Amino acid sequence: QVQLVESGGGLVQPGGSLRLSCAASGFTFSSYVMSWYRQALGKERELVAAIVSPASTNYADSVKGRFTISRDNAKNTVYLEMNNLKPDDTAVYYCKADHPLRRGLSYWGQGTQVTVSS
Repeated sequence: QVQLVESGGGLVQPGGSLRLSCAASGFTFSSYVMSWYRQALGKERELVAAIVSPASTNYADSVKGRFTISRDNAKNTVYLEMNNLKPDDTAVYYCKADHPLRRGLSYWGQGTQVTVSS
């Protein structure tokens, strides 16, 4: 059974840092594009970052320079390091896996809450 399990969320002060993890199982992790999305209250879900390899990453403009996505294929885990967090970063963060060739073959995690507040 395919599983994506996020962890590492919580409450952090503005300017603080947090690292999210997403542990994957049930599919060939190394073959998939991995992404982080987030959804704030009352807003649409948006792409935060995506990674194929360290040389192939993509970031939303709002997080560029502050967030770093990485993956460890040996551990079937993707990470999102978040620095200089802002209140607008508050959202539920979701991990997603996309097959690079088969349209529609994708998986979502259940999400982890990140709250940036004093």
